[in-house]
Amino acid sequence: MSSMTTRSPEKRDYSAFDADLTHAALNYTMFVRLLGWIRPYWSSLAWSVGFIVISAVISVLIPIVTGRVVIDSIMLPSEQAETLPDYGMIETADWIAASFGLHDLAAATVLWLTLTLTSAIAMYFHRLTLSTAILQALRDLRIDLFKRLEDKPASFYDHVAVGRVMTRVTNDVSNLYDLLSSVGMFAGEFVPFFLALFFMWAISPDMTLIVLAVLPVVGVAVTIFRRLMSDTFRKVRNSVSNLNQYMQETLIGMEVVQLSGREAQNETRFGELNATNRQLNYRATNFETVFGSFTASLGNIVIALIIYFGGGQVVQEEISLGSVVLFTQLVNMMINPVVMLSEQFNQLFRSMASGERIFQAIDWEERVKEPDDPVTLPERIAGNIEFRNVTFGYYDDEHVLKDVSVTIEGGRKLAIVGPTGSGKSTLIRLLARFYDIEDGMIFLDGHDVNRIRTADLRARVGVVLQDFHIFSGTVLDNITLNNPDITRDAAVAAARRVHAHSFIEQLPDGYDTYLSERGQNLSQGQRQLLAFARVLAVDPEILVLDEATANIDTATELLIQEALHVLMAERTSIVIAHRLATIQDCDHVLVLHHGEVREYGTHDELLAQKGIYYTLHELQFQDSRAVEELLGGFDET
Repeated sequence: MSSMTTRSPEKRDYSAFDADLTHAALNYTMFVRLLGWIRPYWSSLAWSVGFIVISAVISVLIPIVTGRVVIDSIMLPSEQAETLPDYGMIETADWIAASFGLHDLAAATVLWLTLTLTSAIAMYFHRLTLSTAILQALRDLRIDLFKRLEDKPASFYDHVAVGRVMTRVTNDVSNLYDLLSSVGMFAGEFVPFFLALFFMWAISPDMTLIVLAVLPVVGVAVTIFRRLMSDTFRKVRNSVSNLNQYMQETLIGMEVVQLSGREAQNETRFGELNATNRQLNYRATNFETVFGSFTASLGNIVIALIIYFGGGQVVQEEISLGSVVLFTQLVNMMINPVVMLSEQFNQLFRSMASGERIFQAIDWEERVKEPDDPVTLPERIAGNIEFRNVTFGYYDDEHVLKDVSVTIEGGRKLAIVGPTGSGKSTLIRLLARFYDIEDGMIFLDGHDVNRIRTADLRARVGVVLQDFHIFSGTVLDNITLNNPDITRDAAVAAARRVHAHSFIEQLPDGYDTYLSERGQNLSQGQRQLLAFARVLAVDPEILVLDEATANIDTATELLIQEALHVLMAERTSIVIAHRLATIQDCDHVLVLHHGEVREYGTHDELLAQKGIYYTLHELQFQDSRAVEELLGGFDET
């Protein structure tokens, strides 16, 4: 029979997800996208802007108190200073002196302290409101990123290292806080920059032009530094991802590492990755240190020029001493933002690289296509399944399944056997729509599964795997998976039916016992019984058992077999197993070999054919009989 339809999935270059991200300039588009997450918290940002403006204005008035009030008005009154603006600071100091009976210097000191304290308070509230908005925005971003990663199909995680994905959700999102807060801090520095420039021009246009002449040099230096640092910090971020990935792989496979004696080799490899990370960080730190020293030196050179030219004007009585002192303080307000910018470039580019990686994950469009006009399934379905001419491959040049056709009547049990790599688990993955098939169709109660919403489809399919996944939480949480539709009584009832209740009651806190990572405080058999309880609590119409009885001792297997009878009763069941003794009660057996259907029939029919199934059966049971004969010989002696 020819295939009914063809669906050719888009070929994806997964290496792009792990590739170094490089470009020569700041990514302003990415920054604008980040603002989209901050927009809901505009009120906090508005308050933040207001506080920084207040702090900036006051911070510029502080040196005016020093230069114009203390020096030019009190200590060294000068005719040259009478025409220069003081922006009401002299009158304010006089009012304080008259109101509180203070000496002029004391009044000036009170004014200076009041302005300093007010500026600090305003800066505190600026940073508080800014941090509030950023943290709320990044919380939303991390949730959105997590949702997008949950939407990615199994094909995505087949090709992309989990360690690199985790880095995006954790480290990369955290780095964006530094990026956004740095922008806010830059605003806090550059507002005084422009105010200082205005006041400096009012004092001396000539000296202001000297300062402005140096700024292009700083701009060129910043541009050169930016180009040098851009690639470096992206490599730093990727080196961190490599470290996380390698550590995760090693820790997950620790038993294999120890059994194979690979500790020394793994330590060597981890040391190499760590050395690469150290070298990249050293290079970045070296660049940062050199540039920071350079910008600081430029600031000192500018101050030296102001002292020289301004001092000459003071001697020639062209300008007051207080004005020169005020001017040098204002110069510092202009230089400080540049110095701060150089010091923050390390984190800025680190954060930019993190932002790019986050948006790459968000923009990575790969998901199982949802139907435009979905079929609405009834509350309970019959569970009839048909695989019709199904062809599928994980890679373009290799088919795992080839023209597979099989029908399972509702309530019946189908066993799928075959060598490793024959496509048994792949068939189940396609039924649950973890992948879109290339050729053929799959039907559920006569409906093309591609026309059923994935959530609705998967709600009808309960899967028990060999390696049952335990989540952090209580036993009850691992049965219900926090599904509000499953009550505690329903969970307990499900556990009773699959013989899990007895061992759960023996745990320290019963159903409220907190399970350790991966359920290490449970035996393999107990984990399997817990898996059965989880599936039965959902009560799906279709049951899939994928090597569910593997690695179980004989005594526990008998208990599990009883639980399986409860699970499979009145359900469409698909049993994948290497141990043929566990599938003899199935209605039909499907034999796959190299992705093709080689045999199909009942257990007795396939034995009579003396084909692949017969061979597999004989190999297993001959081994078991040989063991029994050997043990019997020991008993006789």
